[in-house]
Amino acid sequence: MRGLRFAKKVGTALCIATASMLWSSAGVAAATNAPGAEIIVDTVAAGPTIDPNIYGQFVEHLGRGVYEGIWVGPQSPIPNVRGIRSDVVAALRQVEVPVIRWPGGCFADGYHWRDGIGPAADRPAGINAAWDKSRETNGFGTHEYMDFLDQIGASAFVSVNVGSGSVREADDWMRYMTAPADSQPGKERAVNGHPAPWTVPFIGVGNESWGCGGNMTADTYAAAFRHYAAFLRSYSGDRAKLIAVGADSDDYEWTEKVMAQAMAWRPNPTPLAYTTDRPLMWGLSLHFYSFAGNDWRNKGRNVGFGAKEWASALARVHLTDDLIRRHSAIMDRYDPKKQIALAVDEWGAWFDSEKDAPSQLYLESTLRDAVIAGMSLNIFNNHADRVRMANIAQMVNVIQSLVLTDGAKMVVTPTWHVFEMYKVHQKATLIPATVQSPDYVEDMIRLPGINVSASKDAAGLLHLSIVNLDPVNARPVKIALKGGNWRKATAKSLTAAKVDTRIRFEGGDPFVPAALPTRLSTGQVELTLPSKSVTLVEIAP
Repeated sequence: MRGLRFAKKVGTALCIATASMLWSSAGVAAATNAPGAEIIVDTVAAGPTIDPNIYGQFVEHLGRGVYEGIWVGPQSPIPNVRGIRSDVVAALRQVEVPVIRWPGGCFADGYHWRDGIGPAADRPAGINAAWDKSRETNGFGTHEYMDFLDQIGASAFVSVNVGSGSVREADDWMRYMTAPADSQPGKERAVNGHPAPWTVPFIGVGNESWGCGGNMTADTYAAAFRHYAAFLRSYSGDRAKLIAVGADSDDYEWTEKVMAQAMAWRPNPTPLAYTTDRPLMWGLSLHFYSFAGNDWRNKGRNVGFGAKEWASALARVHLTDDLIRRHSAIMDRYDPKKQIALAVDEWGAWFDSEKDAPSQLYLESTLRDAVIAGMSLNIFNNHADRVRMANIAQMVNVIQSLVLTDGAKMVVTPTWHVFEMYKVHQKATLIPATVQSPDYVEDMIRLPGINVSASKDAAGLLHLSIVNLDPVNARPVKIALKGGNWRKATAKSLTAAKVDTRIRFEGGDPFVPAALPTRLSTGQVELTLPSKSVTLVEIAP
């Protein structure tokens, strides 16, 4: 994540006016006479496997993302297991979180891992210099993070400190986490309560090194990555996968230079010198956030917004597809076999927090967040040949969260419901889906009216996740099924009365997906998508 920064132009489609009147429930009632859409699904054309890590999470020491959100301490009256709150663990287990990136974010490049091991009373308190300069207790460190992963069933993605750390510090951390129990680092780990080595499948080599992680140029970072890559390894189990710092949004020059200089073990091989075809990196990251417009100093409110703010935020989400295509095209020139993953390890909705927000970067979660999540995940699924990891920012109590807490209270958000619906795509085979739909138009913004991805799981079930961007009009849809024999279709849909309907700590959950009527005939499924909705269709053979 990054702090405040200057705006830059991404596209003319985002040059839009500001607030309009807040829509009432009546103002967004679904029209029933809107023109229909068709989705053509080639059910026998198999694409790449959708990597479960596309549904990854990101947690940083920021606001109440860790302290209260995850860590309450073993003496807390809030139900917990070894200090990790049980309600949050249960919610995250239900959506089958595959991987969690930690400790940051900008925080990572000021984090020194030794401050977070050993008895709690002996850990030095520090300062969270990356964010609000608050006191960092270091109560949640390596052991607590690994325990959290074990309780959820997720894999580790550790970001090492490149900005203010050293190669030796990063290597020492990997030794501490992964060396055998009878080694010196393993013995130290055992003294602190965990004799067996942990598995660390993913290592982030820095974070946003073009900004808060060091203000580096692409040339400088490529050299730094090569240096770290020579020493970062797992000391037990499988080889660790290194993820290099990639571009901020549309910085294509960064991608070009890092791929040219840091991907290959020997970028310019000679006839006699030793070389290897194995790339130095497993993945290259991409960071891109969605908000209303394109001004980082005025990202728009997450509540009380109108038609243009709805449209401008979705327009920015829609740009994700173009960004991935253009970065992938650069990567293809250097890596035509697609060995290197594009890891979108920071994405999500980042609006301005309200003045009375209880903690830094806390956002109330609304229906718009669900639509943003659904669109984004569909885009990632559709680029599964190159996108093999994505990590929404951030998991608890920070910007686009899956879970919000207020002391002992906890609620799941509309974004959580989308992840719960979409988990059927994990490990499934991408199926091509072609959309013919009227556009959604608001003022100068024109977007495809619906957003879709489709997959087939190991049991042969076909799933389509469909987002209706239109905040007013319901959309009749025909799904044409090319190939196969299909006997049953069901659907469920998430929507709400208003575009900024939000989750509350008191009262019921207005975002629980509801069953949606479907009509199955030979080779075709018909249904009507509610306005401003995320829908999952399941079709059984």
